[in-house]
Amino acid sequence: MTAIPATLLAVDVHYSSDEAGESACVAGVVFHNWDDDKPAKTCISRISNVANYVPGEFYKRELPCILQLLAEHDLQPDCIIIDGYVYLDGISKPGLGCYLHEALAGKVSIIGVAKSSFSAIAASFGICRGESIKPLYITSLGMDLATAQASITAMHGEYRLPTLLKQVDQLCREAGAKPADNI
Repeated sequence: MTAIPATLLAVDVHYSSDEAGESACVAGVVFHNWDDDKPAKTCISRISNVANYVPGEFYKRELPCILQLLAEHDLQPDCIIIDGYVYLDGISKPGLGCYLHEALAGKVSIIGVAKSSFSAIAASFGICRGESIKPLYITSLGMDLATAQASITAMHGEYRLPTLLKQVDQLCREAGAKPADNI
């Protein structure tokens, strides 16, 4: 019997403001193996009238964007990789990833990949990729931390940020810079 490949989804959100208000462009990169160098699929959604940023409540701004991407593109991943934290302290203080896991009824594993350290995060959550001495901070829910760290470490790319995570970041920024009818 052939195993069904996992569906992995990396997401990122880019925000912009104009006379109409604040909007967001959320991008997703679908792939099936941790070491894939190219996505199986990319998708973009635009969200108008996003919530204002409130310190300590970032999830209220970003979560609706990710949920809209999932719904618009009928995505049902086994694991979602977010730009940020699942738990702000790595253990119990909920971050975006925890709220996303809850919104998906706990059916999808979430890995948070943060480029900067949150004050309460221990060094043990950090991994270094390539020749970088600056760590990425990994948190997870629905997957144990060691597996999440090994998975992100195994991702394609010789630099600190894996290839597909860099690609999803670029995709949402580029799409966010274009008029809505040009994406």
